[in-house]
Amino acid sequence: MAGMILINARHTVKPEYVDSFMDKVAEFTEATRAEEGNLFFVWHQSLEEPNVFMLVEAFKDDAAEAHVNSAHFKKMQEEMPQYLVETPDVINTLIEGKTEWDKLNEFEVK
Repeated sequence: MAGMILINARHTVKPEYVDSFMDKVAEFTEATRAEEGNLFFVWHQSLEEPNVFMLVEAFKDDAAEAHVNSAHFKKMQEEMPQYLVETPDVINTLIEGKTEWDKLNEFEVK
């Protein structure tokens, strides 16, 4: 059964890189979004803590290994730590049978 690997990663960025962080990860972001098995790859900057960037990403369940073995991932493994205060926190979940977004059931926008 097909599914998705859903990953939420919280990156705490050093103050001197907050304004340039999205530029620093732009090449990595573009390359990841172009991967065949990528479903989405979206950065969000916290309004409450401007130096915290949340990465919400998903891959077809058979594509995550190709992602972590890609040249752009390996390059970012080497470059990213210099921009961060600490190792990112992560939630990594396999969701069986899920490969796309659902609509929110609690209300409807007409």
